Amino acid sequence: MSISDCFSWFSIACLAGAAAVCPVGRAATCETLADLKLSGTAITIAQAVPAGSFTPPEGQALNNLPAFCRVAGVIKPSSDSNIQFEVWMPASGWNGKFQGIGNGGFAGAIDYRSLGAAVTRGYAAAETDTGHRASGTDATWALGHPQKVIDFGYRAIHEMTEKGKAIAAAFYGGGPKRSYFSSCSNGGRQALMEAQRYPADYDGIVAGAPANYWTHLLAEAVSNLRALLDDPASYIPPAKLPAIQAAALAACDARDGVKDGLIENPAQCTFDPAVLLCKDTETDACLTAPQAAALKQLYAGLRNGKGQLLFPGYSPGGEAEPGGWAAWITGAAPGKSLMYAFGTQFFMNMMFENAAWDFHTFNVDRDVKAADDKLAGTMNATDADLKKFRDRGGKLILYHGWSDAAIPAQNAIDYFESVVKKMGARESGDFLRLYMVPGMQHCGGGSGPNSFDMAAPLERWVEQNTAPQEVVARGGARTRPLCPYPLVAKYKGAGSTDDAANFVCGK
Repeated sequence: MSISDCFSWFSIACLAGAAAVCPVGRAATCETLADLKLSGTAITIAQAVPAGSFTPPEGQALNNLPAFCRVAGVIKPSSDSNIQFEVWMPASGWNGKFQGIGNGGFAGAIDYRSLGAAVTRGYAAAETDTGHRASGTDATWALGHPQKVIDFGYRAIHEMTEKGKAIAAAFYGGGPKRSYFSSCSNGGRQALMEAQRYPADYDGIVAGAPANYWTHLLAEAVSNLRALLDDPASYIPPAKLPAIQAAALAACDARDGVKDGLIENPAQCTFDPAVLLCKDTETDACLTAPQAAALKQLYAGLRNGKGQLLFPGYSPGGEAEPGGWAAWITGAAPGKSLMYAFGTQFFMNMMFENAAWDFHTFNVDRDVKAADDKLAGTMNATDADLKKFRDRGGKLILYHGWSDAAIPAQNAIDYFESVVKKMGARESGDFLRLYMVPGMQHCGGGSGPNSFDMAAPLERWVEQNTAPQEVVARGGARTRPLCPYPLVAKYKGAGSTDDAANFVCGK
């Protein structure tokens, strides 16, 4: 039986995400996967890669890789789709698991390094550019291409997952026993989109710093641009960020009983920017009245004309750190921030489809509603009803850094609490956890311990039904427990505050 013959009799079940596979023992060689017939898909590469170093089409050489089968192709679910993807599969020692890899920003590239890391750990792994080629801050590809926006919004990851599993089933002669997805930022949005739209795609999902409320996140970005840039006097230069962070820490660092340069729970911090108002001559150690007003809005969040909160603001602490506000919010100069790029690119190319759109014309009441009406269904992963995912045994872990300058950390809490409210505390506890990470910037970095493993506890939860409790994070010589929300790390009162063993999770 050829590979094409195999797929002719079970393609419907396989491509629907079921565990249908060729009969055991009918595994394919890597090269014969070039003949694999998958709906709407063209296989362009089926290459056996020997162990050692491999130089991908983009980026630097990857070293110390095991021998693997590399399959690349293009999926076209619509006439305007061009979803490029790759699937890498260990030639031997496959752990029987499938790993889906997500994308940051506006996607536009395949992350070969993550594919290499996954195949080294024994996973069959898949990644996609989501249907276009561009830098992660460029959305010009979306202008006039609504089908490409749909591919980016949700369709490409699902297509990649279905085709990736089918390719693995053909190569190994049997489909994966378990499938996992882990990603951060837009990848966290993709993760939650998979859970709500395609609950059968993955058994376990890790969603880091999810950009899941996409329309409101980028509306807030543009609203903040107006607060900082409409009046040149309101702009906060990077040189003033150290004074802002120092004032925030002075107000809130010691509230958890440990003065360590971290605000354990910024939600309880009542830092008032007015304490930084210049009394005489303006310096980098103080703020003018317009700057203090702009800073207050950054912390307060996106609000409509009635003052109702539409999206949370940023948390105090970590403003001056690498990867913090100078990169994401203020920029090195006016109009040079990452949120300037993301906010304007979204509204110009996806929302208004007008390359000449001017962010100074943004109106919260009018334009947030317009964005929701047009794109919420495509871009937002905010559905709190995850019953289908839960009922088939799916497990979901969320995490978010409290010092995230890209996506306000409170958003992850709001999503978590919406699921608990919708599904109930007991049922939610069966499949959902959230970990807030003090001092961590966007997806990593920051002054707090920010190196941790969510994949292992997720797999134990899925495969052994052992629910995760505290997770130890590391950073330099410091360790700290990450506690399942709403618990936080509490110092026991004795021993080094750099040692996780001297903390306990509590309320």
